[in-house]
Amino acid sequence: MSKKDPGRFRSTTGRAACESLRLGIGRVMLAALLLLGGSVAATAQTAAVSNSARINAGTVGIISGGADGTYIRIAADLANVLDGDDLRVLPMIGRGSLQNLRDVMFLRGVDIGIVQMDAREQLKAENLQNDAVRKLRFITRLYNEEVHILTSRDITDIRQLTGRKVNIDKAGSGTNLTARIIFEKLGVKPEITTFDQGSSYERLRSGEIQAAVYVAGRPVRAMAEFQADGRFHLLPIPFEGEIAETYFPARLTNADYPRLIDADKPVETLAVGSLLAVFNWPENTERYNRVRNLVNAFFSRFDEFLQPGRHPKWKEVNLAAEVPGWQRVKPAQDWLDQIATGATGAQPQAFEAFLNARGATVTPAQREILFRDFLNWQTERQKAARGPARQN
Repeated sequence: MSKKDPGRFRSTTGRAACESLRLGIGRVMLAALLLLGGSVAATAQTAAVSNSARINAGTVGIISGGADGTYIRIAADLANVLDGDDLRVLPMIGRGSLQNLRDVMFLRGVDIGIVQMDAREQLKAENLQNDAVRKLRFITRLYNEEVHILTSRDITDIRQLTGRKVNIDKAGSGTNLTARIIFEKLGVKPEITTFDQGSSYERLRSGEIQAAVYVAGRPVRAMAEFQADGRFHLLPIPFEGEIAETYFPARLTNADYPRLIDADKPVETLAVGSLLAVFNWPENTERYNRVRNLVNAFFSRFDEFLQPGRHPKWKEVNLAAEVPGWQRVKPAQDWLDQIATGATGAQPQAFEAFLNARGATVTPAQREILFRDFLNWQTERQKAARGPARQN
């Protein structure tokens, strides 16, 4: 650089200093932005984790049945009525009662299962019955599930199924195990097939099989919609002998299945009870608290399940009914004990008003029996309060 041009030297030095200063400020601003961005991201991540924990803490998984059966509709009703900010019910399509029991015992995310009352006995073959007695409890008995045998009209007696192809659903399903028990007790020896329910109706129509068995709460939508030009009907099952030790008598009518039952010829059949089975979680654990929250919401709002739009089988449910051989889960027993002593927080004044309206002085045991009537009474009062529906 020339000594004769000091101004140029000073100008160059100043520009360099300014550029250095700008770069320094830029680095500081970049660092600040990175720190701010990191802080915002960390805050968002913390909020997401908190939200995830809250949602999962209130989520209960219920394993039910096939898409056309009653179980999935019952589970859907539970979700529709009980879902809220602090409780979410996740209905899952299941593979039947026996598999549902296994899923409650072993499958992650499954807290509750809808099962038949005779299903636990079938775990003997897998050496799981003792585990089941220890690990499983029930919340409430639900309703009776009727045995449906769909066959051609030329078959009029269940004993005529001996030697014929009869579908009893997949292994592990409640239909499969109940059908085998019934056939064995009645001495009927059909040729068993184990297609899924959805495909069995088309196989029946084509003649590949001669009958299809389905154990589910009436009316079963798939059977009610079965189209076969009047060629098929539902077969009666006799209530006799050893059958009476395990099952209940039941009746299917034209109102249930107008395409399969004549108006003046109801079909006598059998039924098996169902229940809500639950894993016996240790008290005060996270999963135990989830089940307790569901039980309290379910029992306290049971009258909503009796309203129009819900499955008609809810009208058969008695929350206080016992199930032989099963122990009730503690939150459910505690809730019913409070009702029995009149000390529950679930509308005690309304319950007392209900008793007073009847002019009844009842014992604690009688209170349990009257509880179902109380819920029905509540529903009728709500209907009356709303008045007649408006005509558009």
